[in-house]
Amino acid sequence: MKIAFHTLGCKVNQYETEAMKEQFAAAGHTIADEEDFADAYVINTCTVTNLADRKSRQYIRRMKRVNPEAVVAVTGCYAQVSPEEVSAIEGVDIVAGTGEKQNLLSYIEAYCEEARQRPRRKDGGRAEKHIRSYEELDTYQSCGIITSMESRTRAYIKIQEGCNRFCSYCIIPYARGRVRSRDLEEIIAEVEGLLSKGFKELILTGINTALYGTDLGYGGIEPLIARLNGLPGDFRIRLSSLEPTVINADYVKGLLAYEKLCPHLHLSIQSGSDNVLRRMNRRYSRAEYLDIVRVLQDFDPLYGITTDIICGFPGETEEDFADSLAMIDEAGFCKVHAFKYSRRKGTPAADMPDQIPGDVKNRRSQALMEKAEEDAARFFERCSGAVRRVLFEEMSRDGQMTGYTDNYVKTYAAGSPEMLNQFYDVKLLEKYRDGMKGEIING
Repeated sequence: MKIAFHTLGCKVNQYETEAMKEQFAAAGHTIADEEDFADAYVINTCTVTNLADRKSRQYIRRMKRVNPEAVVAVTGCYAQVSPEEVSAIEGVDIVAGTGEKQNLLSYIEAYCEEARQRPRRKDGGRAEKHIRSYEELDTYQSCGIITSMESRTRAYIKIQEGCNRFCSYCIIPYARGRVRSRDLEEIIAEVEGLLSKGFKELILTGINTALYGTDLGYGGIEPLIARLNGLPGDFRIRLSSLEPTVINADYVKGLLAYEKLCPHLHLSIQSGSDNVLRRMNRRYSRAEYLDIVRVLQDFDPLYGITTDIICGFPGETEEDFADSLAMIDEAGFCKVHAFKYSRRKGTPAADMPDQIPGDVKNRRSQALMEKAEEDAARFFERCSGAVRRVLFEEMSRDGQMTGYTDNYVKTYAAGSPEMLNQFYDVKLLEKYRDGMKGEIING
């Protein structure tokens, strides 16, 4: 069969789609482009926001127009938390929850075999459903070891599944279940294979990466980083994120000893207001968050810190929102992702009083994005004249090489295709497009 995949949402979903593709290819099936005519379409969904749900539904319907006879299998977080809703979408044949992705190949093959012996249904509501409740998701289910990714330079490595923190606005613990860590030796085997293929950057990802190993008795992610740091070769390690709900300033100090670990961290603050953080059940204060920031910036004044901030959370006052704007100035982030609060049925925040009107959320979101742009410009200004190590990944349309510094600044520099997937020391000069223009010093 020809199988097409479409992925929405996070880096974990991107990794899992790659793992499923390799499963299907190993079974003799052909992987098609997501817009191609195919025998089956697999949609790996997200449900972080209502918009993510809507995008999932739109793609499902679009693919049925490409091939009305195709088998449509929907998996991922949207399928997990709203299986009946997904099943009712006309044309959906298989609904598989987050704990069933590793079995999707067998479900699709069995469905196709049975379909030869029965007429296809035309209405929604009777899709096959393979769902385990989030309480039942208690062991890590591997889709196998991946051997490649679309990018030939950077590889995502999924290291854990699930989250036990239950922030009041977040649906993900209900979609992904409790913390389950991937076997360390399987991770090492996967990494060694990818390094042998020439990958130069490993991005460790998970639902809450800071919780890796806590269920295995490791006490956290540091033992894994130590093993990876000790592997031979010229490569670097990047953490996709660490949660301040789990780590603190002392914990972070221990990570700074590993020379292959990039001086960049995604550290979600979500709000600069202690009042809002408490209602979010975030389990840290703005002062404790800034303690972590200071440790990182004392180590490297240009340490790249990216973050997420939500505006319009229930009960957020103008003073609370002002605290979030002030946090951007105090922390000196290199990039801020701004989000409007999205009410998610099934979370405690959805039933909180003092829901913020849409026009207020829109106004605050605009102010947050403007402040984020100012902050990014200041970070680029501080980086001007600095020499940072860049891994070049591709050529831009105007013939320049592009890649990221170790501290996560997108960099443009003159070069040629044979220089791609190589490290170079680059002097950063000035802001350019969505990053900075640089001059190669040496390789």
